[in-house]
Amino acid sequence: MEERKIIPNFASNMPLLLRPIATKFFLFMYLLGIVSSIVTIPNWKGAQMYENAPWELFLDVYIFSAILCIVPDRIKKIKLRLILKAVIYCVMYPLYIIDTFCFVKFGTTINPSMLLLVGETNSNETAEFFQNYLSPDILLSEVGIIMLVPLCHVIMIAICRMLRFKMPALRLKKQVALVVNVVIFAMLAASAYYGAYENKALYGKTMSKQTIGEVEHSLAYRPHTEMYQPPMRLAFSIRSNQLIARQLDNLMATLDKATVDSCDMKSPNIVLIIGESFNKRHAQLYGYDKKNMPNQVRLEKSGLLTKMDDAIAPWNLTSFVFKHLMTTYCVGDTADWCDYPLFCQLFRKAGYKVTFLTNQFLPQAKEAVYDFSGGFFINNEKLSSAQFDVRNDKLHVFDEGLLSDWDNLQTPRPPLTPNLTIFHLMGQHVNYRIRCPNSKKRWGADTYPNDMDMPAKRRKMMADYDNAVWYNDSVVNQIIERFKSEDAIVIYIPDHGEEVFGPGARHFCGRMHDAVITKRLADEEFRIPMWIYCTPKYKAHHPEVFKAIKKAKGKKYMTDATSHLLLGLAGIHTKYYRADYDLLSPEYNAERKRIIKNTTDYDTLK
Repeated sequence: MEERKIIPNFASNMPLLLRPIATKFFLFMYLLGIVSSIVTIPNWKGAQMYENAPWELFLDVYIFSAILCIVPDRIKKIKLRLILKAVIYCVMYPLYIIDTFCFVKFGTTINPSMLLLVGETNSNETAEFFQNYLSPDILLSEVGIIMLVPLCHVIMIAICRMLRFKMPALRLKKQVALVVNVVIFAMLAASAYYGAYENKALYGKTMSKQTIGEVEHSLAYRPHTEMYQPPMRLAFSIRSNQLIARQLDNLMATLDKATVDSCDMKSPNIVLIIGESFNKRHAQLYGYDKKNMPNQVRLEKSGLLTKMDDAIAPWNLTSFVFKHLMTTYCVGDTADWCDYPLFCQLFRKAGYKVTFLTNQFLPQAKEAVYDFSGGFFINNEKLSSAQFDVRNDKLHVFDEGLLSDWDNLQTPRPPLTPNLTIFHLMGQHVNYRIRCPNSKKRWGADTYPNDMDMPAKRRKMMADYDNAVWYNDSVVNQIIERFKSEDAIVIYIPDHGEEVFGPGARHFCGRMHDAVITKRLADEEFRIPMWIYCTPKYKAHHPEVFKAIKKAKGKKYMTDATSHLLLGLAGIHTKYYRADYDLLSPEYNAERKRIIKNTTDYDTLK
């Protein structure tokens, strides 16, 4: 039988710089990347493909194709180049298909949360996944489009082999070959110039970070890396999970070391409400002209609610704040936050029943890296069971859903069992427009002055923000209503502030993560409303605590010390409690430096 001829690499006759392009490898890998960039464009208004994708992808694929071109066709009897290409195809095609599948089914491409969930999935859950998500209709979605690329590749190879197609030798004059090489070189230079070099440098910078917090912070800056292809997203997800694994190990080590000597159970019911993105300047409780906090103003007039006049957050990133709130670590302590025990586990060891209801930090495939960074130590199965007796298991469009969770999750408890209940709200988190039901909105763009530096779009966003504050007030009030007849104390702390077209930044809303911290910026993004409410029964049973709250009203405070305030209220005696961090303790150090973002002393800003 006549031996079948192997089709030669038809690029071998090409001008030097053209050879990597004139291969099936370059053609289909570039096509795969472009199709992926198009079909995974997010489904929201204004979303578009990464603008430098065609250029950067051209350079990326060219480099790999060039490497393959210089790899020996075979070493002895081993077809080295063929094996390498086969390995790349077997990795890349499934990876791109999986990435697109995740986008179609979960609304997001491969990310750290998804990788973490996969790692925690058992065989039964895997089988259930395939039953629920793999169906014939998936072929009619974007997944079917991406699958056309490898299908066309296979068909092309089959046709070429069947016809024994062989590219004719391409013999160009030296002058023409030189022109072709110059053109290709210019294209490569343009690819490097239009984003490839900068983006890869930013990607390398992000991947070199040593903690997940540093990774998150690098992505909050502008410009930041665009992980525009699945291999970049997969490598980033693997790296992120490696980083949290280190911190999880440290937190796991605290489980056995964290001890409680005794507990006075001074406060039978402690309620902590954690809000989101609350600009103090937009709080009626602090003099804002819009009546967007009527319930809290009413409670203050009753004398039972005491607002703190000088409270700030240590960071303007939720995940960073949460790591400070949920552990006994405070800024300035030695070691890292994850070397300190989580305060909820101390409460459980002291005999408290701990309930945690969150509308933000639940494990889900679509979780952004910011939520992944802020919630991984809460959602880890072992750490979660060490911290909480009761948790909700779903997120809600509006924060009122947590009230239903509270009502449905209540179970009879032994008499005299003290309770710590934590509500973590979405509050005024962007997008403000969807933080308040339309039926409950009070203000529109026409409510605000129509001046030159505040066009209608910005006035509408400001109205949306104030409506979110108004709605937040109603949710907080309903939480208080559920405890008003109990011997209970309620503390409200938002995670951080927010720019809302304020003085000196009338063009901006959100947070300026990469800006120099000025007094104005710190007041908008770090200064927060905070208050403590005592029920009538609590005031009667704990007059010394009530008096201490009134005395603390004007003291300087930073919310990284919240765990010590709570431990003091509970009367939990442990070596991790610091009275000088406890706002209500006679030993509280009001002169402690309040260092924000680990760089700037808030009280020295002018």
